[in-house]
Amino acid sequence: MARILITSGPTRQYLDPVRYLTNGSSGRMGKALAQAALDLGHEVVIITGPVNVDYPAAAKIIPIISTEELLAAAREEFARCDGVIGAAAPCDYRPLQVETHKIAKNGQPLLLQLVETPDVIATLGSEKRPDQWVVGFALETDDARFRAITKLEKKHCDLIVLNGPTAMDAGDNDIELLDREGEVILSAHGSKDEVAKQIVQVIQAKLIAHFQLLAKE
Repeated sequence: MARILITSGPTRQYLDPVRYLTNGSSGRMGKALAQAALDLGHEVVIITGPVNVDYPAAAKIIPIISTEELLAAAREEFARCDGVIGAAAPCDYRPLQVETHKIAKNGQPLLLQLVETPDVIATLGSEKRPDQWVVGFALETDDARFRAITKLEKKHCDLIVLNGPTAMDAGDNDIELLDREGEVILSAHGSKDEVAKQIVQVIQAKLIAHFQLLAKE
């Protein structure tokens, strides 16, 4: 049995007390991955942004809001886990300045200065121990496979799941799973539950079983 960390859902980066930047991630893929891992007998910890899905009761749930909170929670939990599946869609930018009062309309354009948020999976990948594994997600629109391979290498992932924007807030997913050599080792399409089962089965065979065998040697 492995202890698996799964990040799920979106994050929010506030502009003022009521407005924020975010994306359309629903948490459905994270939920499906968690259930698939639990079905194989693994222990699951989910760190999730604000979503309307009900995660499996058997999983430990840690709610967060911002990308910074996601990173802090993920670093703490990853230290006690065998691996991580980064299915969350963290907000990549935050406002340089967060207003303490609601921004009032004045008839003029509103200019926002945005800065990048931390890369959660890249951080975990750079800090992972030799006995830990990292599976990332890459949502791409152009040069998809090339960008996914670049992310896999840059973030020190063992595998990466490539999908597209149609996966956002949808019941289905269409993915390719790539290994360290950039080879497609799984192509799957269907409900997120079915796709998640196939992804976790590959993780079981390629990563969990491999690291458990090394630990016995």
